[in-house]
Amino acid sequence: MSDLFDGFIQALMLIFTLDKDLYVISGRSLQVTLTATLIASLVGIPFGSWLAVSNFRFRSSIIVLINALMGLPPVVIGLLVYLLLSNSGPFGVFNLLFTPMAMIIAQFLIILPIIASVSHRTIRSLWEEYRDFFVSLNATRWQIILTLIKDARRSLVTASLAGFGRGIGEVGAIMIVGGNIDHATRVLTTAISLETSRGNFNLAMALGIILILLSITINFLIHITVKSKYEQLDDQL
Repeated sequence: MSDLFDGFIQALMLIFTLDKDLYVISGRSLQVTLTATLIASLVGIPFGSWLAVSNFRFRSSIIVLINALMGLPPVVIGLLVYLLLSNSGPFGVFNLLFTPMAMIIAQFLIILPIIASVSHRTIRSLWEEYRDFFVSLNATRWQIILTLIKDARRSLVTASLAGFGRGIGEVGAIMIVGGNIDHATRVLTTAISLETSRGNFNLAMALGIILILLSITINFLIHITVKSKYEQLDDQL
């Protein structure tokens, strides 16, 4: 127990003494995951909303596929991205493999089904409630989608946070496409795995603490932002 406590104290010392490698790794991890989450939200929320208000032949099949992709092992996605970006793959000419961009692409593919699925369920419930109202107004499909997204923005922010939480803790796919290269593609999760295998538990613990704090801080800031916007709307009403 004393060894664990001493390791925890050493980990805190690394954080409070502003260890350079620690914060470079943390910044890169945050950059990759936030970028992937933002892009996945910009694609997944409109797509999920469009599925909710549309009615076409293969709609049910697409919904089933999205739900199935939510459970797809991330290492499979990492392997797919690796094959696409390798020198023998169709996108090898861009030299994206083992770069932060490759990691963003992998995380985007992991996060997208989550955000799209949650968005679909959220907007679908609102669409069933207000369908007759929109029909009476003769609103276009995209007018309906934009209105429902605006009305459900708090729940949709939760969808994005769920995607962020999945992305920030990802190891397998990131290791495959990023390579865990020092000062290039090493992020918090891959660094924790590496330092643990080396027996450097103090640094691994420090990285783990920062990972938890980053996740909590991002969730808290977004919660406060959304809450303040709702309070402003309530004041206006």
